[in-house]
Amino acid sequence: MNRVLIINASVRNAKSHSRRLTQLFVENWKNKNPKDMFSYREVGLKDIPPINEKWISSAFIKPDERTKENQSGVQFSDELIKEFKMHNVYVLGTPMYNWSIPSGLKSYIDQLMRINETWKFRSGQPDGDYVGLLENKKMFILSSRGDTGYGKNEKNEHMNYQTTYLKFVFGIMGIDDISIFSLDNEEFGGEIFEKSKRDIYQRIEMI
Repeated sequence: MNRVLIINASVRNAKSHSRRLTQLFVENWKNKNPKDMFSYREVGLKDIPPINEKWISSAFIKPDERTKENQSGVQFSDELIKEFKMHNVYVLGTPMYNWSIPSGLKSYIDQLMRINETWKFRSGQPDGDYVGLLENKKMFILSSRGDTGYGKNEKNEHMNYQTTYLKFVFGIMGIDDISIFSLDNEEFGGEIFEKSKRDIYQRIEMI
């Protein structure tokens, strides 16, 4: 049995295309895996606080030196990390905002990206060699974008700071099984967008 965490990052609700993708994913997955358990984490419509100086002071204290008092700055981060670790499948729905990701999703990632919790330096000292601490996890990134051509070897690949960043940062945490599904051409509407929807919906149904 899988524990599936659905993460929605769009600041839109009913009109959000990335939310529609996660909804379709859940419907399809439940039909094929009726015993799996689902949880939801909202990072688009609910505020995720950004990290601050108190957070940093707490986060970089070594595990064997931690106390209740010196860890007060990462209390919410601890809750998010505990939730994240409890699941083994992640479904992240996010739009592309200004060629990157929504600010709420960035804050969420910053809360998760904790040394000695989700990653570490291999030698125990800053060495440029990062080791992810999450094992046997799988992630699906369901993105929506206004334009097209952001894929590998495509015209706008160099402008894609959305899915490339997400794959990289979650990979640092140890998640190396990541599948990406991108709905393009939202800005243009019409038949070109309808075709994009048909194509991506079909791909999701095949998962």
